[in-house]
Amino acid sequence: MNHARRRLLGRGFGLLAALVLGAGAPQTPAQAQGRDLIVFAAASMKNALDAANAKWKAETGKSAKISYAASPALAKQIEGGAPAQLFISADIPWMDYVAQKGLIKPETRATLVGNRIVLVAPKDKATPVDIKAGFDLAQIIGGGRLAMANVESVPAGRYGKVALEKLGVWDSVKGKLAQAENVRAALLLVSRGEAPVGIVYATDAASDKGVTVIGTFPENSHPPIIYPVALTKGAGADAEAFFAYIKSGKSKQLFEAEGFAVVGAGPS
Repeated sequence: MNHARRRLLGRGFGLLAALVLGAGAPQTPAQAQGRDLIVFAAASMKNALDAANAKWKAETGKSAKISYAASPALAKQIEGGAPAQLFISADIPWMDYVAQKGLIKPETRATLVGNRIVLVAPKDKATPVDIKAGFDLAQIIGGGRLAMANVESVPAGRYGKVALEKLGVWDSVKGKLAQAENVRAALLLVSRGEAPVGIVYATDAASDKGVTVIGTFPENSHPPIIYPVALTKGAGADAEAFFAYIKSGKSKQLFEAEGFAVVGAGPS
């Protein structure tokens, strides 16, 4: 890459960072009311949360701007000053991370939904698999790669790695991974036929007609998959209203329709 192109790319990334992080310190509620309602949510929430947002807009005339990405990326952006007013993480550790930084209102923290992890394959190459201790995942992968979200930082990847370790097959496949920045990116690798199999959430599998679930990981092979939600320190009245809406019975059916388990709104 020549020096001119490097300078151009550097300016582009600098501008993107300024737009995302330019808000500086978390907004006060009064300041938040004068800004767009911005929600940061785990990538696997996209279909369900888009549906809830559309329904909320139809009922109230208001809507949220939702940014979807891997939970660690979102948590780090919140830490950097991004103006999110509501955060939905795909696991507890990344909500703990922003809580320990004093970036959320702890009294609002709750469990929103639950999920499962599954093994998927391209729709035209799907053969059912009995996922159990010692199953031969390496043979299923063959000469290809196992698509997963990053196993060190992204919740879906971490759950998958823990499950494979518990089932005693991790060592046989750890050299055959195609790690993606988030679970939707891992799903896309399988849907496009770039990976023969992948580990994703059940809800993601249901959202893509190009893949088929060939096996579901036993619940006892990994910690419970729950999605905590909380308002950030800068949340205003609109964020509080949207937060209440996604926890209400009006949104329950939308989440269940996408395959999430609504597990209540208790502390997480």
